[in-house]
Amino acid sequence: MGSYRREIPWLFLDERFLLRMNYQDSLKFLEDLGKKGINMDLGPVSRLLARLGNPHRKYKTIHIGGSNGKGSVGAMLASILKAGGYRVGLYTSPHLVDFRERIRIDDRIISEEDMTGCVDHIRRSIREDITYFEMATVIAFLYFQLCHVDIAVAEVGMGGRLDATNCVDPELSIITNISLEHQQYLGRRLEEIAREKGGIIKEQRPLITGVRQKHVIALLEEMARQKHAPFMREGKDFQVRYRGEGKISYYGMLKSFRNIPLPLPGRHQVGNASLALAATEILQQKGFVLSDEEVTQGIAATRWEGRLETLSADPRVIVDGAHNIAGMSVLCRALRSDFSYERLIVVFGVMNDKNYGRMLRMLAGMADMVIMTEPEVTRSLPAERLYTLAQTCDVPAEVVKNPREAVLQAVKLAGRSGLVCVTGSLYLVGAVKADFPFRMAT
Repeated sequence: MGSYRREIPWLFLDERFLLRMNYQDSLKFLEDLGKKGINMDLGPVSRLLARLGNPHRKYKTIHIGGSNGKGSVGAMLASILKAGGYRVGLYTSPHLVDFRERIRIDDRIISEEDMTGCVDHIRRSIREDITYFEMATVIAFLYFQLCHVDIAVAEVGMGGRLDATNCVDPELSIITNISLEHQQYLGRRLEEIAREKGGIIKEQRPLITGVRQKHVIALLEEMARQKHAPFMREGKDFQVRYRGEGKISYYGMLKSFRNIPLPLPGRHQVGNASLALAATEILQQKGFVLSDEEVTQGIAATRWEGRLETLSADPRVIVDGAHNIAGMSVLCRALRSDFSYERLIVVFGVMNDKNYGRMLRMLAGMADMVIMTEPEVTRSLPAERLYTLAQTCDVPAEVVKNPREAVLQAVKLAGRSGLVCVTGSLYLVGAVKADFPFRMAT
């Protein structure tokens, strides 16, 4: 993964745009915005974007919402479009190690200089309270405009209807799946959450979804009908089959592909690939020129960190950013079917707004030991609370607060024939990856 040395010629812009910040200043500015929490209102970010000339309207976009799989679908689509010769922006969240991972063009992260330039320019136009995520979104949208992307793939941060990314008017929208999450913001019931996520459906813009629950499908289909938006779902309008040995076959609305290599590990990526391929069909109908070979190459070249990612083969250490019930369910299935081991040691750290009790109970019948830890994030749940809960769930557990020390202890307990899985939060995955590799003698 590289970054552009200098994509935007800041030094050649007029004096209003000369940099007054350095990179550390820009990070500190973002950090301070992080103290403002979450804003469920499109007004402030819409006004800021308008003041900047609405950069997000200067190129085409694809908008991806849902509970899980958004990043993987986005990465596949961006890789396909890149293989087709298009200049592609990709905006995702959260990052694992470096904030700049959120903003990429053709799989290259934004450079320190260009990020500093964007922050410096945007902050001079701020007239209202802007949150961390809103600022990140505006940075991405402005950067994509300045770099003249052909198309941008934007991942929803939370929900959809009031998410900062929902200022875009996309070529098409994708909703991967829907599960209970962020209930204090999106609603207690699945239907309420689905309605919030369905808020990304736009007038006459196609919607593609992998949602499985019948009542949620009916709700999204009705929302699409009201917006005169073509509605296509996996299993009905297109489908995919796993062929073994990391290959899939896709049967679409107009096209089919057989035995495409799928490099992302985990059977759940099969469904994510089907959504990306269906979106590719829609884009082709809208005039994007993509040959069958480019589509296949794009899927095969996809890389996405932090999802069933192997950090070490001996001893075996994997990381997975499962942070909700649906993600943990997928992870548990993968641990049962895709890995072999004598002992499973889980390093578990989670944010305090997640359904950590149920996530922990899902691990109860699988893990030989769960080590409770804490990524250094304000919302991180204290490891001691997880430990107390583990006692009531009959889960063998211990507390090692430092993520690095927790992994070292897990490796020791797993032994050469065991498996260590770090999960519960992308923040935890990022903390471990930032400090990896380190000595792991067993």
